[in-house]
Amino acid sequence: MKIIVPMAGRGSRLRPHTLTIPKPLIPIAGKPIVHRLVEDITKVLKESVEEIAFIIHKSFGKEVEKDLLAIAQKLGAKGTIYYQNEALGTAHAILCAKDSMQGPVVVAYADTLFRADFTLDQTADSVIWVKAVDDPAAFGVVQLNEKNEIIDFVEKPKEFISDLAIIGIYYFKSAENLRMELQYLLDNDIAKGGEYQLTDALENMKQKGLKFVPGKVEEWMDCGNKNVTVDTNNRMLNFLDKDGEQLVSKTVVIENATIIPPCYIGENVVLKNATIGPNVSVGNHSSIENATIKNSLIQTHAVIKNAALDNAMIGNHAVFNGKFTNVSIGDYSVLE
Repeated sequence: MKIIVPMAGRGSRLRPHTLTIPKPLIPIAGKPIVHRLVEDITKVLKESVEEIAFIIHKSFGKEVEKDLLAIAQKLGAKGTIYYQNEALGTAHAILCAKDSMQGPVVVAYADTLFRADFTLDQTADSVIWVKAVDDPAAFGVVQLNEKNEIIDFVEKPKEFISDLAIIGIYYFKSAENLRMELQYLLDNDIAKGGEYQLTDALENMKQKGLKFVPGKVEEWMDCGNKNVTVDTNNRMLNFLDKDGEQLVSKTVVIENATIIPPCYIGENVVLKNATIGPNVSVGNHSSIENATIKNSLIQTHAVIKNAALDNAMIGNHAVFNGKFTNVSIGDYSVLE
């Protein structure tokens, strides 16, 4: 099994945090989004993953590439880097990894996390992960027949067709079939608004009689902007706490401080005269003094003093000293 992760977009809705680091590397409960994503996929597949191909923009730099290759290595897989330097759509992005498209493959966009427990239908040509939503008009949805097979893909339906939204994770039994359909779109310049879309390739495959079935997830967590990313961090902490995962490092220094779980506290964090939690992630080597923090995501090497924070997101190496509450400051920012 292989996993392909298109992630060439920076994530403009999550600025200023994505000005210095791509969105998929923003940590959720102590691990980058993309790390948690591929971990969760391997758990659902219940199969070994031989290769993880990351599709990035060349401008991300060698340090990001090194981090991504390390993520693959931790999962016992070979890591491969491909580049998409022009925003030409989802089909174009996936095809950038065509040299890795052999055998069964999962394609997963690195801006979403999920929780699921189901058995992959090995008889299907493709599985599309979906989640029932309250407002299907805001999403791409699938329509099912009485056999629980996907018979239609509809983008942002104006009238109710289905409430099963496509979350951006797909399984294909044959990566070769997918590659052929994607290449067909590019060769014949089948584009919408200058972009080549995966849904057009899926429709062509369906028309040829390939069997598509849904893979339903229990939880779908977005990381599109600051507020939903903080909320996703909160929800992930609660899942991990229920799973019994150790979330507080043994190297944390606590001086007259209280941790209200669930919280993730990284390596060599110093907490002094502080109340942390619930639902707070604090990255490695951060220092928090004279502060009360809840429902917040704080990255590495941050320094926070004299603060009362709620629904906050603080970047790497940021310094915050004050009494502001609902804040979002990026890497290396200073507010004091």
